[in-house]
Amino acid sequence: MKMKIRNSIAALTGFGIMYAGTALCQTGETWKASPEVVEKLSKSRTEFNYYEEKVPAYILPDILANASGKKITSPKEWKKERRQEVLELFRENIYGRVPATPYTRTFKVVNVDKYAMNGDATLKQVDITINSDGKSLVIHLTLFVPNKAQKPVPVFLLIDNRGPANIDPTRKVKSEFWPAEEVIARGYGIAVFRNADLDPDNYDQFRDGIHPVLDRGERQPDAWGTISAWAWGASRCMDYFETDKDIDRKKVAVLGHSRGGKTALWAGAEDQRFALVISNESGCGGAALARRRFGETVSRINTSFPHWFCTNYRKYNNNEDALPVDMHMLLGLIAPRALYVACADQDLWGDPKGSYLALYHSVPLFQLLKTKTSLPEIMPPLNKPVIGGKVAFHIRDGAHNLLLKDWNWFMDFADVVLK
Repeated sequence: MKMKIRNSIAALTGFGIMYAGTALCQTGETWKASPEVVEKLSKSRTEFNYYEEKVPAYILPDILANASGKKITSPKEWKKERRQEVLELFRENIYGRVPATPYTRTFKVVNVDKYAMNGDATLKQVDITINSDGKSLVIHLTLFVPNKAQKPVPVFLLIDNRGPANIDPTRKVKSEFWPAEEVIARGYGIAVFRNADLDPDNYDQFRDGIHPVLDRGERQPDAWGTISAWAWGASRCMDYFETDKDIDRKKVAVLGHSRGGKTALWAGAEDQRFALVISNESGCGGAALARRRFGETVSRINTSFPHWFCTNYRKYNNNEDALPVDMHMLLGLIAPRALYVACADQDLWGDPKGSYLALYHSVPLFQLLKTKTSLPEIMPPLNKPVIGGKVAFHIRDGAHNLLLKDWNWFMDFADVVLK
């Protein structure tokens, strides 16, 4: 079964709405892109669409119907059959498949500072070493945990795609991108690893990073790309968290911005140990529906970043309707765990409305899995996060970035779903 969608949100019944820290929006109150921003972007990138009225009609694959068209009506059917089917479709057509190569991993705490942040936190720096057939790779994990905690704490794991300028373990240099002090003050742990530890963010024919360690033989059209490698790295950090007595391993949130947001979603889809998945401005190849062809497109992302996805994804360049999946199905793979999707109003390249639509159309699966989850039919207004049980969304003012404002809303949601 498929859902035919035009340039609006299809109505779903029985939905409620609750806002975190704000009043309920009034009927009809919603975010709309600034005409000035639309006009400016349209002139700068004339080959891409930024007008809602030009979004084509499209049909979304039904996440609750299996390959033969049979409707999935119970959590058992989803877990036993359909979830793996959807996961395989994403592996085959978008993110690629992790090789089954055997490997070993070891953890070494290379530095501990029990008096970090003027005594408010303990810093741990951990080397996660991956070995396979004489080849090795090291993931450098940085972790702060609050010293005042009386029991293991929930932790945020950031997939860092910005580098040392934003991530400083000494805390001499601070950045809103990784506001460690503010997170510690809220009673959470905060960790980070650099995506480049797993794979450099460039098209090098997969000769560097984890690929030469684990790849064997000739690469296939569904071989894992760089985003899949980064997501795999997040899971190796999760392996370490399971050994650390200061961390509540059942309350780990994985978070990423932009390409890191795409990575967080795929990490959460592949690894169900993550209790909360947060995607910040992940756009095309992340939270935004591909079939809308709004802002960045499948063709453009595959041309500009050919290493991010498996080569099978290129079959859908200018051919999005042929995709057997769309991104509401990726978001559905997070269910019944918690999920937050965030956007920025000047970042039309990442299609905020398409991201909200994807989240909205994932809700029926959350409901099938007996979570108290719902969303309003229309997007919330600017700077007014909406929490609907196990899912949350906001669109804030400003440009493409990860800010303290975003983090504070993420922590508000974590207070509900983790604490």
